[in-house]
Amino acid sequence: MGKKAFTRRLQENEALATASGIRVSPRKLNIVAGLIRGKKVDQALAQLSFTRRRIAVDVKKVLQSAIANAENNHQLDVDRLYVADAHVGRAFELKRFMPRARGRVGRIHKPFSHLTIVVREREEVS
Repeated sequence: MGKKAFTRRLQENEALATASGIRVSPRKLNIVAGLIRGKKVDQALAQLSFTRRRIAVDVKKVLQSAIANAENNHQLDVDRLYVADAHVGRAFELKRFMPRARGRVGRIHKPFSHLTIVVREREEVS
């Protein structure tokens, strides 16, 4: 009568890193995440380094965390890693109000996002 063993959601050749509550809209974040999908990790890091969007810094941090997880926790070869999946989800939304003319009010939405990056080790080509 013990607790059941944790079953891993990912395959043995994958590692994951997430960031929750990033202060940017999911649409804007998905543009940057789309830049790195399917690329080798060194190419993805270079792409994020030279992307001029503000959120690219946070995406780069999450990607570096996924690479570190692959190397240290799952003993995967860093040179053969690529970005298998980078998906964006909606988080909560702050609702603010701005006074407008004639006693009315304008609603302001400040959206937040979740980011998940999965890196996978490429199989040996014989």
